[in-house]
Amino acid sequence: MPNMTLAIPVDLKERMDKFKEMNWSEVARQAIREKMLLLERMSQMLSGSTLDGASIEAHAARIKKNVSKKHKAA
Repeated sequence: MPNMTLAIPVDLKERMDKFKEMNWSEVARQAIREKMLLLERMSQMLSGSTLDGASIEAHAARIKKNVSKKHKAA
């Protein structure tokens, strides 16, 4: 199995050290696996899309703006 080096903030490492029984490599593998499944599903869903990069960026900016407004109002 290939290895991967991961840099994490000192405060996070200190918190992780409190749970010595945890296999943090397995936690990272599971998180990466879940993210890959999500990205693969998204890619499959968008494979037939006719949107170009500029349109996607415009939609993303609009979504971020609306989410920001909702959080400020809350």
